[in-house]
Amino acid sequence: MPSAVEFSKISKRFGAVQANRDVSFSIAQGSIHGLVGENGAGKSTLMSILYGYYRADSGTLKVDGWVEDIRSSEAAIALGIGMVHQHFMLVENMTVLDNVMLGAEGGFRLAERRALVEAELREVCALYSLDVDLMARIEDLSVGAQQRVEILKQIYRSANILILDEPTAVLTHQETAALFDVLRLFKQQGKTIILISHKLPEILAITDEVTVMRGGEVVASVQTSETTEAELATLMVGRPIATHLPRGPYHPGVTVLEVANLGLKNAQKVNLLKSVNFSIRAGEIVAIAGVSGNGQSELLEILAGMRLPDKGKIQLCGKDLPIVGRRDADGLPAQFRELGIAHVPEDRLRDAVVKQFSVMENTLLGYQKKAANRWGLIDFKAVLRRCGELLTLFEVRPADPQLQIRLLSGGNQQKVVLGREIDAQPQLLLVGQPTRGVDIGTIESIHAKLLALRDAGMAILLVSVELEEVRALADRILVMSGGRITGELASADFDATRIGLMMGGVHKS
Repeated sequence: MPSAVEFSKISKRFGAVQANRDVSFSIAQGSIHGLVGENGAGKSTLMSILYGYYRADSGTLKVDGWVEDIRSSEAAIALGIGMVHQHFMLVENMTVLDNVMLGAEGGFRLAERRALVEAELREVCALYSLDVDLMARIEDLSVGAQQRVEILKQIYRSANILILDEPTAVLTHQETAALFDVLRLFKQQGKTIILISHKLPEILAITDEVTVMRGGEVVASVQTSETTEAELATLMVGRPIATHLPRGPYHPGVTVLEVANLGLKNAQKVNLLKSVNFSIRAGEIVAIAGVSGNGQSELLEILAGMRLPDKGKIQLCGKDLPIVGRRDADGLPAQFRELGIAHVPEDRLRDAVVKQFSVMENTLLGYQKKAANRWGLIDFKAVLRRCGELLTLFEVRPADPQLQIRLLSGGNQQKVVLGREIDAQPQLLLVGQPTRGVDIGTIESIHAKLLALRDAGMAILLVSVELEEVRALADRILVMSGGRITGELASADFDATRIGLMMGGVHKS
């Protein structure tokens, strides 16, 4: 097949960081091409060059056989290149229709144009089986529905080459299957898809060819039918990956967290949490499994002090948390941290880091008081030294405390957040989606650290949509559906079918 895209000796440097080094490979027209590698391997940088966000320092880029110098995303779109980013580029308080039209309004007569576009989009949705409410606001849609909006936007703009950056990182299994059906239909129509993913089983299931990057370079390009998950993992990391991590015996200690009759309603008086009851003891990992949007996020936010429940009681080590009688949650997260609750949020960019701050400054967030002396002054030399130790301990690359955290890959940002929260030595660690968008080597590292904390006696509440992650880490599994706990299983009783039924609202009994 002729090439839709051809990279030839592409290099790109950001200061001291060599993101891409002499990258060369081609992508066949009408194929689904996988691009895999560890966080920081240079995948997203390379795709950003193709989409016009960055310009290569050297090398040539061909699109449909022609050498192109793509200087902007507008130029990429004009060439038929579309990109769905890991963090969606949508305006949350606007409708689906307006988001699709944004930047392609076609003149000032918006009412007439909107009607025409709406009719076109309804045809596209029917053709590709995209279940999207064009009149819904983005903020009211699930993550899976928002991703369908991004894909709809690219179809509307006539993308023939579609780049998907970690498209299944926040999707359920059902949403992933629906997405893959759309991608196969794209392929049948002669379109080219470039799929960046850390989920190797999905890469093997959907792609025709896979390119593996490590340290900014291409280490292999193989036909998908001729490789295995273990081989790809070894190519990505440069060493074999442990499939079963060691863990100590399960001997839970005293009760650290007790949640009783917790309830929460939204502004429309719809129950988000319904009489939630559970406990966590020292030396155990309790995992909450469930499809996103069933109350897990709201539960984590309440336990971290980010919002108040409508009813119920929460005890930490036998003492009530100060939530009763409060009118709002102002200042509550800081109080909870001082009481010994650390929080790794589900959305690191929204809730865990400040993108414009340095890595060192981000390791201070929420813990400035601990770093200050009795006069309220911070010893930044000591903070810098400790930050360097954390970057080494958590294998953050590049290990540069002064680098803006936005320049790190998502997995390395996640390791910085984990390092900051674990370094606080909390009594209770709340972890939301710890390996979302993270490569297989980093997953192994994060899992090993969580299990070591559990073995050292820490109480950990884990929220994950990845059932394999739940199986690997949990001592006890709680399943949530519709804002309530529909069942509990010991890790030894793990059964994907039973958990799936509970996730669908069928109670264990």
